[in-house]
Amino acid sequence: MTIPRSASALDAASAIGSDAVPDSAGRPELRNVAIVAHVDHGKTTLVDAMLRQSGAFGERSELVDRVMDSGDLEREKGITILAKHTAVAWKGYTINVVDTPGHADFGGEVERGLSMVDGVVLLVDASEGPLPQTRFVLRKTLSAGLPVMLVVNKTDRGDARIAEVVDESLELLLELADELELDESVTTNLLDLPVVYASGRAGKASRIRPGDGELPDADDLEPLFETLLDVVPPPADDPSAPLQMHVTNLDASSFLGRIALCRIRGGVVRRGQQVAWCREDGSTPRVKITELMMTEALTRVPATEARAGDLVAVAGISDVTIGDTLADPENPVALPRIDVDQPAISMTIGTNTSPLAGRDPIPGKKLTARLLKNRLDAELIGNVSVRVLPTERPDTWEVQGRGELALAILVETMRREGFELTVGKPQVVTRTIDGKVHEPFEQLSVDVPEDALGAVTQLLAARKGEMGDMVHGDGRVRLEFRVPSRGLIGFRTEFLTITRGAGIASHVFDGYGPWVGEIRTRNKGSLISDRTGPVTPYAIDQLADRGTLFVGPTTLVYGGMIVGEYTRNEDLEVNITREKKLTNIRSSTSDVLVKLIPPTILSLEQSLEFCASDECVEVTPQSVRMRKIELDPNARARARSRAKAAANTDK
Repeated sequence: MTIPRSASALDAASAIGSDAVPDSAGRPELRNVAIVAHVDHGKTTLVDAMLRQSGAFGERSELVDRVMDSGDLEREKGITILAKHTAVAWKGYTINVVDTPGHADFGGEVERGLSMVDGVVLLVDASEGPLPQTRFVLRKTLSAGLPVMLVVNKTDRGDARIAEVVDESLELLLELADELELDESVTTNLLDLPVVYASGRAGKASRIRPGDGELPDADDLEPLFETLLDVVPPPADDPSAPLQMHVTNLDASSFLGRIALCRIRGGVVRRGQQVAWCREDGSTPRVKITELMMTEALTRVPATEARAGDLVAVAGISDVTIGDTLADPENPVALPRIDVDQPAISMTIGTNTSPLAGRDPIPGKKLTARLLKNRLDAELIGNVSVRVLPTERPDTWEVQGRGELALAILVETMRREGFELTVGKPQVVTRTIDGKVHEPFEQLSVDVPEDALGAVTQLLAARKGEMGDMVHGDGRVRLEFRVPSRGLIGFRTEFLTITRGAGIASHVFDGYGPWVGEIRTRNKGSLISDRTGPVTPYAIDQLADRGTLFVGPTTLVYGGMIVGEYTRNEDLEVNITREKKLTNIRSSTSDVLVKLIPPTILSLEQSLEFCASDECVEVTPQSVRMRKIELDPNARARARSRAKAAANTDK
């Protein structure tokens, strides 16, 4: 017995006729497709439009933008962090759509998403065109051998250049095919790349190219659905083969416990069935599937049975992890584990050791090393892109990931869960190749106003960037650089300052290269508090000409805490708790009103960018503070002396 949804879909597919779906396919009514694109090119908005047209929200349902961005951080930052999938019903077909992140820092989510599907929709902005992270997700797609269709989104943008974007996308596909040394037949198929022109916000798509800045001529997304069904094949998985289910993601429920999200690669699975659990260590214990669920629109519904090609959620296996296989107990054959790129950036995460630990008005509830280690171990279960390594200290661990953003998201998530942490400055993960140290490099693309061209070029030259291309547009310039990953730590804040917020930058991992030597990413020092106490307005006024302050009046500070940025290239210890001395002598200027400059409040990402090598960030549920790793000023002075002596000895 099959679940009602699949049965109705089969009947509808049969009624459409043999010309609509291939007879040879085991699941002609089913399609599994991923939508891949660069950040902010409109993936999630297009999925919203597909769900609305399918009637998933109902006539009386409140329309919600970016419904797939379910997490608070995703909505706040406006980016997709976790790969998720939804099921769109259209004319008797079931289309499982996987919405993947567009940022390369979350590449592990992209790789997991691609392991679940049989085809890819490449979404490209009609103005920006393909960008470095478009290249990243497209390379993964071609490596997996998946068919591609191109959707040029946001055709109604005033600065759209649709024909050029299509040509650039085709050039990128052919270039990647050549790099990957794909078969000539694959390259030939890419020349006939199906193209759909769409506006996800308007819910319209067409195969006929509109004019630049115009909406597609169709009334809805029907041309998009039709092209998708033509390009993406039905699942080739065999329902009559022995059971094989690949665990590609994890979820949790307070009622069901850990939930494994799987793609069924062969056979049939039923609720209550015994299966073999093929683990990473090679063992194959038997377990029982206590609950089987499938996705309808945005909700999971119980199912009694699912077949090869379906995307399902199963419960009952408490310690299942990503990459495991659930197989036929009589013939347990494991599928290859999901292969992901190695981490390129690391940072240390430890317990909060500052004098203010646990003293915020809203203090953290999780302060111990045991709780922190358990949380990092839990992150390893659901995040295949992260590595956790021990350090010399028992309360500190080295966490490695794809990039600064991915690690900052992890820290932000933990602080919202009630943890208090000490986070070190991001560092690159180096490798030794042929006896020489190699470091990761990034392919950087920046789009800046013409008047900022010189300043941006100078900034990247100081960070050892090599320019590869320059394209002039209408008042703007697009530059391509190859930059060491170290050179991009702290780059974003300075870049936005130079371009007055009008610059756009994106980057993607571009392999390893020889170590390029020292890179100075900061040319200013820190203002450091020399004592504990509340910040006073009088002290702020006296220090206003010394630099930019990060704290305001009444803020509690401690010795060794960073309270601002110094104007010179050195650190300065200051008394920011100083009070004005009172006397019994009346002065005509004693009550003059003083206007204080508001402090610059840095976010978590900005604080991590600002930190020097001897500094770290204190993170609590309520506060983000920067401090010296060594709080004792005498110990810091001795460390500087030793460093100078060592440098002179090397010379």
